[in-house]
Amino acid sequence: MTPQTAISVTGLRKAYGNNVVLDGIDLEVAAGTIFSLLGPNGAGKTTTVEILSTLIEPDAGDIRVAGHDMARDPDSVRGAISVTGQFSAVDNLLTGRENLIMMADLHHLGRREGRRRADELLEQFDLVDAGSKRALAYSGGMRRRLDLAMTLVRRPGVIFLDEPTTGLDPRSRHAMWDVIRTLVAEGVTIFLTTQYLEEADQLANLIAVLDQGKLVAQGTAAELKRRVPGSYVRLEFAAEHQLDAALLVLDDARRGTESLALQVPSDGSVRSLRTLLDRLDEQAIEVAELTVHTPDLDDVFLALTAPARRQKETVR
Repeated sequence: MTPQTAISVTGLRKAYGNNVVLDGIDLEVAAGTIFSLLGPNGAGKTTTVEILSTLIEPDAGDIRVAGHDMARDPDSVRGAISVTGQFSAVDNLLTGRENLIMMADLHHLGRREGRRRADELLEQFDLVDAGSKRALAYSGGMRRRLDLAMTLVRRPGVIFLDEPTTGLDPRSRHAMWDVIRTLVAEGVTIFLTTQYLEEADQLANLIAVLDQGKLVAQGTAAELKRRVPGSYVRLEFAAEHQLDAALLVLDDARRGTESLALQVPSDGSVRSLRTLLDRLDEQAIEVAELTVHTPDLDDVFLALTAPARRQKETVR
């Protein structure tokens, strides 16, 4: 594990009786990045988060978080991380500021420092006006922002976000994304699980897909999309004779829905695009417009995970 690595996992295994939840998982998360773990319900995402955040013990595997060996020094791991789960930890009977002060007291920050940190976080998360109101009156988006702010009271280096925007409306979800991006810009490492594939696409530097306890793919969003068949380049021409000439050169092309457009299978890489355009240039065929169409993460998810999913009661 290098100083630039925030989380390193090798051979992670977890089973409940005969039910194998995690079957030899290897992960490496670079410091100051967003890592997203995707998978169907029951794939083992939450179990992974619970293990990496020391809430449950693995059956096997070498795990280091923020430079600390989890087996030998779990307390140091706990001191370096925070966890925001699927369900809010906010106390509805307390105001936003009181919730933050309560967390500061639990972390023994001291009266003056705890209140200073609470006010700082209320401003950072745009909750100053709501800080004196009971959390019971907060909207879903405000509660999630407060929940995340509470995990930041002691400035953790690694944050586990387990489906942090579940149930939020699109505006609140985008506001949460901005908060997450700001944290990463400040050097925090985010380990994100989500059911919203657009969320992983928008935020994650690296994505891993977990299915039936195994990692079936890892890479950037663009790399994963290129693994799924169905990418093509759309070529639009200004005149019919140019399209006809292109059809003679590109034997794998087919007409698009528009009269002067062709679709050419492609992996979307720069090299393949250059090769395609070179073939057309050699025949002096002018292209009016070019666009690349690639599968989205929904296509990746469906292609890489088992088609018939079963909700497992023992795995969350």
